[in-house]
Amino acid sequence: MRHPRFAPAASADRGGRVCDDAGMENRELGLLVVVLGIAAIAIGGLIAAGGLSWFGRLPGDIRWSGGSTRVYVPITTMILLSLGLSVVSYLLRRFF
Repeated sequence: MRHPRFAPAASADRGGRVCDDAGMENRELGLLVVVLGIAAIAIGGLIAAGGLSWFGRLPGDIRWSGGSTRVYVPITTMILLSLGLSVVSYLLRRFF
């Protein structure tokens, strides 16, 4: 019997699929990485094309300029970003 400290990091389940300690199959992890990469490229393309020029200029974002001082507090933008990331996090936990 092997010592638990020297146990392999990945093991095969009954179907012969290789799983890591958390139980996520390597194929699922690879798919997740590919999907996140495609999403990053799509968002980068939107930013470069000006498709997200409204982001950061929403009603509720506070801007104040006085003399040589500028203050910008993007309250509404951060609330929308938080909601969006919460939905993405929920979906990832639900389906993966």
